[in-house]
Amino acid sequence: MDFQQIQVEIRGAVGILRLNAPDKLNALTPLMVSEISTAIDHIAQHCRAMIITGAGRAFCSGASLDPKNPLSPVDQDPSARDLGLVLEQQLNPIMLKLKNLDIPWISAVRGAAAGFGASLALAADMILASETAYFAQIFSKIGLVPDGGASHLLSRTIGRVRTMELMFLGNRLSAENALAWGLINRVVNDTQLEEQAFSLATTLANGPSQALGMTRKAIWAATDDSWELTLKNEREQQKIAGRSIEFDEGLAAFTEKRPAAFNGQ
Repeated sequence: MDFQQIQVEIRGAVGILRLNAPDKLNALTPLMVSEISTAIDHIAQHCRAMIITGAGRAFCSGASLDPKNPLSPVDQDPSARDLGLVLEQQLNPIMLKLKNLDIPWISAVRGAAAGFGASLALAADMILASETAYFAQIFSKIGLVPDGGASHLLSRTIGRVRTMELMFLGNRLSAENALAWGLINRVVNDTQLEEQAFSLATTLANGPSQALGMTRKAIWAATDDSWELTLKNEREQQKIAGRSIEFDEGLAAFTEKRPAAFNGQ
């Protein structure tokens, strides 16, 4: 597939989606957002795991504020502005699409993950960050509120007061502190970021695809659901998983004391 502001690479069963406007720190333009949405669908259809990363020295600096190519035009008349419209029509559909994926996905973060870029990075199932990575809720700096589900993601992961501090002050959260707070999974050497992300994604791609897909959805649901509903959902998902070819293979491998060879069925 031909893209202008992103790159898509299929390596075996892993799809790599790379934001590719390094001179703009991968700021989101209307075209880039559209291409991201298309690429996610393509990878989900053809791969068993996905990586989202950024070209150059940043993951994503958030929405483009370039007057020549903004993600959302700013009307000179404040009463005519609706900056929530770009969320409703362009950004929120991407976040919902990622939440409902049938395959696991990883974010590989180098440099800035700011604004919506931070939400995109932190929505991943697993998050790898290089030593140069940082996460910034920059909205208060320009008089806006966090978006991309940031208030949901952060408050349920690092707690209310830490989330308040990050969002009120807009300060950078280093990869080291993000790891200590339980917001990300691993911090790796900058030169090894893509290699480590691909290794992890390959492990996921070689796993029981159906079970992993249901597991990620169960964890998302459990973030908000009651204990009782979580138990009910797990019961229904286990019924489906128990009827899969992957379960037959996993059980046979366990009995035969060998590694399971899952094939995505």
